[in-house]
Amino acid sequence: MESPPLFSASSPARLHPCFSPAAHLTRGRVHLPVSPSCNISCGFCRREFNKSEIRPGVTGRLVTPEEAPEVVARALELCPEISVVGIAGPGDTLSTPHALKTFRAVQACFPDLVKCLSTNGLLLQERLDELLQLGLGTLTVTVNGVDPLIVAQIVDRVRFHGQVLKGQAGAKVLIRQQLAGIREAAAHGLTIKVNLVLIPGINDHHVEETARTVAAEGAGLFNIIPLIPQHRFAAWDPPTEETLDRARRDAEKHLAVFRHCRHCRADACGIPGQLDLSAELYGGEAVAETFSHG
Repeated sequence: MESPPLFSASSPARLHPCFSPAAHLTRGRVHLPVSPSCNISCGFCRREFNKSEIRPGVTGRLVTPEEAPEVVARALELCPEISVVGIAGPGDTLSTPHALKTFRAVQACFPDLVKCLSTNGLLLQERLDELLQLGLGTLTVTVNGVDPLIVAQIVDRVRFHGQVLKGQAGAKVLIRQQLAGIREAAAHGLTIKVNLVLIPGINDHHVEETARTVAAEGAGLFNIIPLIPQHRFAAWDPPTEETLDRARRDAEKHLAVFRHCRHCRADACGIPGQLDLSAELYGGEAVAETFSHG
């Protein structure tokens, strides 16, 4: 489902395979895995170094900001259809300065590529001006709910300005910061996609309220990601197709829904669902290292 304002001729989203269904079939993206740590701890998140799992939070190795332009140049050699340089982890992209340094280096060498960031939104408002100066074109914010009672069941703790907040206290801060960041990013003209991890029994009946709320703040696209049972939700059942379809229809009452998500890794490269070049791009052996989970 596309809306003209989202995919106008001047919108970077029209070139983004994770925003536009048309671009999804023809355009490529390269993810730069430069962000190692996170400032929140989610029950469904398990970040790892490996070469086998196809899911967010996984990479074969970390890349430094200084390496990034060389990696992008090699990615373009492997896949000239790449139109987007994205940073989506493996941790939160704004928890450390690595993503900002990376975009600075990439912008200097590849100003015409769309720059895309995925974040939990906790520090989005604080970092937005710098992101805009570095040429950010599209933005994804993961918002798993807008009710602290629900979010507290998903997010174990939030680390914010030196404080570690748990339960509803952390959830309230996270939701407040997410909505403020989306609001300000939309005011600056960014195309914003909101990701929601669908967890049966927790937020599956909260999707419409979440979609309504983020749409009111300026988000234009919604992507519902079925839970991958792992970490604290390892024994949880993933949503059924019926539950997923109902959630998408609920969200679609308020904003466009993207239905082509491939659960991309933090080091993905190529055309989603058609051409996976991450092994050729990054090579080497998986690094045995433990992530900080915030």
